[in-house]
Amino acid sequence: MTGAAPGADRASRRAPRSGPTGSIALRSAAFNLAFYLTLVLYLLVALAALPFPRHAMLGVAKSWGRTNLRLLRAICGIEVEWRGLDKIPRGPLFADPTFIVKRELMWIPVFGWCMWRAGMISVDRGAGSQALFAMTERAKFEIGRGRQIIIFPEGTRRAAGAPPAYKFGVAKLYAATGAPCLPVALNSGLVWPRRSFLRHPGVVRVEILDPIPPGLAPDAFLARLQHEIETATARLIAEGEQTS
Repeated sequence: MTGAAPGADRASRRAPRSGPTGSIALRSAAFNLAFYLTLVLYLLVALAALPFPRHAMLGVAKSWGRTNLRLLRAICGIEVEWRGLDKIPRGPLFADPTFIVKRELMWIPVFGWCMWRAGMISVDRGAGSQALFAMTERAKFEIGRGRQIIIFPEGTRRAAGAPPAYKFGVAKLYAATGAPCLPVALNSGLVWPRRSFLRHPGVVRVEILDPIPPGLAPDAFLARLQHEIETATARLIAEGEQTS
């Protein structure tokens, strides 16, 4: 199970403004145009992959992600730096991942079909404890067949300056599955602020943190997860602000 840090977007309250604003706006517009054109192209490829096993759909998704990273670098001047790769436990990492996503995403024509075919885990946020139980049972099934669960512990990107709001569901999932958790911190909000059209040049630093072994009580796990991700995120944000 991997816990990422959408809360890193809180960094956008002091997003770097390197370069003329007009130039950044033009480059951002060019990236958005390229992003959506590429999305349409990949959705067409994904439609052709629908009859095939989910690995084909996951391959399309991974290729789309790599293409977007190249577009960010070439058009917006955004690089990605990975740290802590040596902390990843032995075994397949993201070889066969499944994201936990809100159910509404599965309703989007074509895109939702592709998510369904790739075996993503949807959650009905309005269903309360029933949704948590269904999510946990599905996650246990997917882990049992060797897949990796990716979950954002806050459920979404947080507004700039907002305090952490980790959901207890991630702790319930950790306890129920008995799987270790690999936390991930990042400072992407410095260059890609929440609900902003602009994409600022800079470096997105993604840091793999020490794995959290199974066996902790849910409360203890959640406290440790939040402390480790937030501490690392604050450090990455400060580093990004110093170099911007």
